[in-house]
Amino acid sequence: MTFSMFKPGSPAAAPTLAKAPGLLQALGLVLLYFLLQVGAGMLMGFALGVREKMRHPQLPFADVRKHVLSVLQQPDSNAMLMVIALPSIALLLFWLVRRWWPVLWLQAEPPGLGFSAPSTSRWYYSALLVGVVMPPLGALLTQLLAHGHEVTQNVQELSQHASGYLRLPLAIVAVSVGPMIEELMFRGVLLSALLHRMSTGLSIALCAALFGVMHLVGLDFQWYALPNLMLFAAALCWLRLKSGSLWPAILAHGMYNLFALVALFAAA
Repeated sequence: MTFSMFKPGSPAAAPTLAKAPGLLQALGLVLLYFLLQVGAGMLMGFALGVREKMRHPQLPFADVRKHVLSVLQQPDSNAMLMVIALPSIALLLFWLVRRWWPVLWLQAEPPGLGFSAPSTSRWYYSALLVGVVMPPLGALLTQLLAHGHEVTQNVQELSQHASGYLRLPLAIVAVSVGPMIEELMFRGVLLSALLHRMSTGLSIALCAALFGVMHLVGLDFQWYALPNLMLFAAALCWLRLKSGSLWPAILAHGMYNLFALVALFAAA
C-alpha cells in the first residue's frame, strides 16, 4: 500500500509511479549507518595502537591494547571521534541515497524522500513546537518508568565531560548533522519503504519502534527510555507525512537535541 496525500488524478500524483526503496535496502542502510560508527571507532583505535607501537617498539601488544582502550574511554577522544566521523558518515550515506534514488530525492509524496519545501511554512512552527514540547514530556514519561534511575544518552555524557573547546563543535554536530542523517534514514528511506508495503499506522509504528531500539545502544539498553523515543519518532513521522517534506522533521529533531544539550549545560 502506498501512502498518498493527494487526490487521484491530480498533477501531483504522477511522481508516485517512481519505485519505492526496497525494505531490505532501507534496513541495510540503517544498519550500515550504525556499523560505520562502530567502524570509525575501530579505525581510531587501530591508528592509536600503531602510533603507540611506533613510539614504543619494545612495548608488548597487551600493553598497547590497554593504552588504546584507556584513551578511547576518555570523553575527549569520544567527542573528537563524533565530531570527525559523523559528518563523514553523513556525506557518504547522503551520496549513496542520492545515487540510488535520484528521482525520489525531491518528491514530496512517499515513496519520495521529501527533500522539498513543506506544503506551507506553518509546518516549521509545528516542528518547533514538537521540538520544544517533546523533551520535557519525554523526560517525564521516562522518569515515571525509570522509578528514579538517571537516564542519559552518550552524547549528553560526552558534552558534559568533554573539554570546553570540544563542546561547541559537538553540539553543532548533534543539532545539525545527526538529525539530518537520521531523518534521511528513518523518516526518508525506511518510512517510504514501509508505506509502500503496509498501512500508514503500522508503518509509523514499525519505524518508531526501530528508531527506539537502535538508540537503546547509546542508552546502555535502559528499556524505560524506549517509550519516549518511540513517541518522539512517531511525532517526526507525523510531521514528515502531513507536511509533505522531511525538513520539519529535521528541524524538530534538531530542536529536541538542542533542548537536551541546553538543559544539560544549564544543570552543569
